[in-house]
Amino acid sequence: MRFEKFERRPYREIPNINERIRAKEVRLISETGEMLGVMPTMQAVKIAKEKGYDLVVVSSGEQQTPVAKIMDYGKFKFEQEKKARDAKKKQHIVDVKEIKMSYKIEKHDYLVHVKKAEKFMAHNGDKIKVTIQLRGREMEHKKLAIDLLNRFVQDTAQWGTPEKPVKMEGKTALVILVPLPHTHKKT
Repeated sequence: MRFEKFERRPYREIPNINERIRAKEVRLISETGEMLGVMPTMQAVKIAKEKGYDLVVVSSGEQQTPVAKIMDYGKFKFEQEKKARDAKKKQHIVDVKEIKMSYKIEKHDYLVHVKKAEKFMAHNGDKIKVTIQLRGREMEHKKLAIDLLNRFVQDTAQWGTPEKPVKMEGKTALVILVPLPHTHKKT
């Protein structure tokens, strides 16, 4: 007989409201923000229910008597979730786009990559990782690859700066470009 693992449910924090408050006494604050003083928890719950609200523990801390406020818990929770959603909308996640080239690249193809870099940095605000992969006998021409990346850094200097100088990692020459703060246009 095999023992199957029990699936654990994720821990969900149950808020301290109304009858779930375990403290004997609470420091009560009214729905308008007025301090009502320290009183037994059951009496505070009764006052909140009479007014049509919930009693919510605002700060339990290390104090002997936790602070509880009379409020509409559903509305309070909705407002908190709304603030979290708005904060998430305002965040901008920076992506790292990669541009791969060869050190034997033609001039027109090179200019296309420079335009791509401009688009990524200036319009999207993304970082760019520019790489040149060297294969076999191409390893003898590391200097050409590094020179090409340095030229790329100079040609894209008005939109971004290198995070670190151009370097070789194994058979790959690379540089990471970070957009300048004033160039990013919100689209």
